[in-house]
Amino acid sequence: MGSNNLILNRLFTRQVINNLVKHNCHDVYAAVIEKYIANMDNYSNREIFRDIYKYMSENYRNEYFYQNTLLNKLLLGRHSLKTTTALSQVPIERSKADFILINGKAVAYEIKTELDTFDRLQTQISDYYKAFNHVCVVTCQDNYAKLSDMLKDTTVGICVLSKSNTLQFKKEATENNEYLNHSTFFKILRKYEFENVLLESVGSLPEATPVFYYDECYKLFKTIPLEQVYKLFLIELKKRNTILDRSYFKNVPYELKSVIYFSDYFEMNYEKLVAFLNKSYREATGCISHM
Repeated sequence: MGSNNLILNRLFTRQVINNLVKHNCHDVYAAVIEKYIANMDNYSNREIFRDIYKYMSENYRNEYFYQNTLLNKLLLGRHSLKTTTALSQVPIERSKADFILINGKAVAYEIKTELDTFDRLQTQISDYYKAFNHVCVVTCQDNYAKLSDMLKDTTVGICVLSKSNTLQFKKEATENNEYLNHSTFFKILRKYEFENVLLESVGSLPEATPVFYYDECYKLFKTIPLEQVYKLFLIELKKRNTILDRSYFKNVPYELKSVIYFSDYFEMNYEKLVAFLNKSYREATGCISHM
């Protein structure tokens, strides 16, 4: 079943959605419609995405489906765009965190869908704890028993995406500061972000030639007490993915919340997105699959 639905992994991506908004068409979109929508006559693009997502909820809950559920139910459901920031695919040592939620604290979520294995899970958890003191694994009900046994004596949380698509926190993530380290923080931060940390904590930046500047900044960065630098690290990360047009974002369909949130949209894009969604699929001329 999974291999037959692989094209759905390509649909809910920034590249495809942006292309649809700009040109009303994309080969992946056309191919998905041809495969999954029986009769698109008079169907709006909004209705097409609704039906495709409904199919996914019943037959193919891929990583995007999990991520979108986390964003809708945690960021938008429990918290708010004003107080909380979500990040996605953040490189941390040898791994990439699927979903990070930063509010009063930061939680790194590793998604393990019905389609995934646990082969790299221990490595991923180990890497995440170097940057964040709360880690949680999100998986399906069928994986819960195995995961519970793997993580029973750890501080890692477990969240289950039920068959009715609700989030059930079976084991709460507890704080673990043992593995946090300056090096991992520094590698995650962008240049202007670690400079902000240095200015806030030390009050100045090192005087060095460009070739030695990075190393000199890190030497200064390492002198900041771990607890202090962790707080400043989170403050900088929380500034990312700030949604300025919150009123527009509220009108983004549930199915597309995650891909739009992580696509740096602004007012003009939202208006074009709404126009595309409200348009009939048949109005998109020349949208023929070549796949």
